[in-house]
Amino acid sequence: MQLDTLVNGDRSTRELARNFRSGLSQCKDMMPESLAWQTYIELHKRGYENANTMFVSALKNLHQRRSLAGSDISTEDLMVHEHRMTDDSLLSELWRAYKKCIRGNRTGPASELLREIAERIEA
Repeated sequence: MQLDTLVNGDRSTRELARNFRSGLSQCKDMMPESLAWQTYIELHKRGYENANTMFVSALKNLHQRRSLAGSDISTEDLMVHEHRMTDDSLLSELWRAYKKCIRGNRTGPASELLREIAERIEA
């Protein structure tokens, strides 16, 4: 099965790392978490030292923004199979569940899943 991707593998590591800082705010028609996830996966494959920290930080910032009333961040999930981009089956299932909570505007349970994702990544 071919997965659709948002992150071009031809981009430099520096450009990909920049996604965490500026690219996420440019996502209007889709979940910025998808861009963060795919950027993380690509940087992790390349062995980028700060990929884990940058990914968790980006997710926490997005989650905090989503928790505020009137947030206009998209919940449109165009990448429903992106959880399969990792070989870590637990991380894959945590990511899938996290996105499901976000799509349903359930930030409380998503917060718990975010903690588990951070623990899994940083372990």
